[in-house]
This record gives sequence, C-alpha cells and structure tokens, in this order.
Amino acid sequence: MNINLSDKIVLLTGASTGIGRELVKKLAKEGSKIAILARRKELLDSLIDEIDGNSRIISYKCDVRNFNEVQTVYQQIKKDLGEVDIAILNSGVSYRISESVFEIEKAKEIFDTNFFGVINFIHLLKEDFIKRKSGLIAGISSLADSRGFPSSGFYCASKAALTIFLESLRIELKKNNISVITVKPGFVRTPMTDKNEFYMPFLMEPDKAAEKIIKGIKKNKRVIQFPFLLTIMVRMLRILPNGIFEFFASKKPKSR
Repeated sequence: MNINLSDKIVLLTGASTGIGRELVKKLAKEGSKIAILARRKELLDSLIDEIDGNSRIISYKCDVRNFNEVQTVYQQIKKDLGEVDIAILNSGVSYRISESVFEIEKAKEIFDTNFFGVINFIHLLKEDFIKRKSGLIAGISSLADSRGFPSSGFYCASKAALTIFLESLRIELKKNNISVITVKPGFVRTPMTDKNEFYMPFLMEPDKAAEKIIKGIKKNKRVIQFPFLLTIMVRMLRILPNGIFEFFASKKPKSR
C-alpha cells in the first residue's frame, strides 16, 4: 500500500536540526501539513522562514520528556491543524560515557528522550488512531540497537528498547489498520554525531537520510534501515559469538 503524503497532517518531533530539519523540507515539498516540535522554537521558526514562511507548517515548543507538556501541545496541534495522520517521532540524544564515570543523570536523560519521549506521544496517538481505525507511527531508532558498544551503552540500550517496543506495537495495532514503522539509520552527519571522536563508516548526509525515510514511509515499510552496507555489517555483528564481539569491541576505535 503506497501512502500519499499530500495534505496529510504530520506531527514531527526533533525537527530543529539534523534529520528532523531535512524531513520538514521534504514533507513540505510533498504537500503535507506539518506540526514541527522541538525545545528550541527559534530554530523551528527560522526553518519555516527558510521554506518561504510556509503557512502549512506550524511550530511548537515541546520537551518530549515532559508528558504534561506533550499532552498540551498535542491538543493544540489538533485545534490548529486537525487530527494527526502520521507521527514521526524523531527526538533523540546521545552521549559518549566515560569508562571511569557512571553518569546516572545522562542515562536518565537518554532514556527519557529516546524511549519515554516516544512513549509519551504514542500514549496519546494510539487512542485517537484506534478510534479512527487509521494512522501511521514512525519511530526513529538506530542500527546501534544491535549490540552493546563500549561508551555508548545507555544510547544502545535506549534504542534497543525502542526497537523492541515498536515491533510489539506493530503487531498489536495491525488489526486496527494502524502502521508502525521502525526507522534505523546508521551514522548521519548531525550535531549529535559531530561530537563523536571516532571514525564513522558510511557517514551519510541528513538530506539523504531524510529522503530514504520519506520513501520508506510512502511505501509503508515495516522497517527502514540504511545505509545498505552498514546494515549488512550490523547483521553480521549481531550473529558473532559474544567472545569474538567483545574482543573486537574492546579495541580502541580509530579516530577520525
């Protein structure tokens, strides 16, 4: 089933930078009506100006970690644009965690954003979608969900949790004619990955990543994962015996 994005009302979190920012541009070209959300509203407004002040795009300041704020913004979106057809839940954070310091606050921030930030919206969307027997949810996970990489354990674990949850939700909601898509990018050049000090194979520009996501959504794919070669490498890593994986993962990564 191909999905026509024209005139669809799309809710997009994490829209201020990186993949989210590029998704807004591509959705605007598709003719969607877009509610764009982020903590820094000024960046959203500058993006709307960049797209010639498109009146079909409305910005909202929202911290996805705060359910009360999410609930208020979601209700406002419905008043401003109407019932949401598609939700692309893209907000995410990542930190490289020092081996010598266990940073519990960083762990909480990562899970509150990457996992519970998605859950907060799904809690509201699910109820509306079930009533209407239609809707699409795309959650942005990561190819890093495959194994526990050193210094990225909190991030990997948050994305693994999200991937498993979205798979479960896809099965549950299929009978209600609701699509759930898991998006698993590899390395994409964003402010988040700019902090990485290690070599990132097959690093992709955000506009190319957004293009792949839009194509996958239009095709209503269950899982959108890219780039192809990194996806193959990750599959091989997944089936490696634990001892072999741990041996190679413990080696100091090559710097950029």
